Amino acid sequence: MDGVSETHAGWTFLTSHARVLAAIAEDHRTRIRDIAVRCRLTERAVQKIISDLEQDGYLSHTREGRTNAYRIQPGTILRHPAEAGMTVEALLSTLAQHDAQREHSGTPTGERDSELAE
Repeated sequence: MDGVSETHAGWTFLTSHARVLAAIAEDHRTRIRDIAVRCRLTERAVQKIISDLEQDGYLSHTREGRTNAYRIQPGTILRHPAEAGMTVEALLSTLAQHDAQREHSGTPTGERDSELAE
């Protein structure tokens, strides 16, 4: 999910909750500050999202020294009825495959999006 353009206007496909979860999936010891930068959110927003994810059983954390180590609960079912039966693991796997294909092709996201529209 790297290579995000500097400007953005309008709506997006992924929620902030999905972006935060994906960032944690890539590095389970990542700092809130780093998640905020990556997801283009405030640290406070990331803290709230992590709290939401923990309350609903998608995520847990343990304290390791001065940092947190997060654990994603891969079998947890996504909340929305449209994703009935889809697990967190399936979502993260799909996102990881997308990132791997993008990195393999060497094509920045914006260029690829315009190719798909043709």
